[in-house]
Amino acid sequence: MTTALTDVKFACLDTETTGLSPQAGGKICEIAVSVSQNGRKLEEFTTLLNPGMPMHPDVIAIHGITNDMVKDAPSFADILPRLLALLDGCVLVAHNAEFDLSFLRSETQSCGLRLPDYPVVDTLKLARKNGRFHRNNLGVIAASLGISAEGAHRAMADVRMTEKILYNFLHEFARCGVCTLEELQKYQFKRHDTAVLGLTPLP
Repeated sequence: MTTALTDVKFACLDTETTGLSPQAGGKICEIAVSVSQNGRKLEEFTTLLNPGMPMHPDVIAIHGITNDMVKDAPSFADILPRLLALLDGCVLVAHNAEFDLSFLRSETQSCGLRLPDYPVVDTLKLARKNGRFHRNNLGVIAASLGISAEGAHRAMADVRMTEKILYNFLHEFARCGVCTLEELQKYQFKRHDTAVLGLTPLP
């Protein structure tokens, strides 16, 4: 059974965190999700989260989220029911998806639940296999495609960049005959013969 890309609800997601890994004690301090289908926005959700721990100045310097900003924010447990309802029936999309998923799994487990096994599309993997960019980080890809990076390193700004990058890939793949979710997922791991995205030539 195959799923037409026009029928897929994509949930582009990003997290900002207190550290580099949940195994080292990192927690989510901001999350954003944008759900769309066939290029049409369906719903957005974003919130700061109280991680229940102080954030190191080095981390604050990256995303600009301060301890004062999150002191009265909800906990992850508070927003989990809404998050799960929002993601239900969606394909998750993120740039370096395993980073965000590792935190989501850990936070969900800490609430006594298991994160569902959503289908995943990773724009970083698509870029590595089917892109031609100077580097494959979110900001460089966005700049190469003429996408604004304003507000980068805040969750919703990064989500909107990821979403636009996704649809650039979908447009390019559609031009080359890729029209199902299963085909799209395949090209995270192998290069398409003709679908190459990247307006900035390699040096």
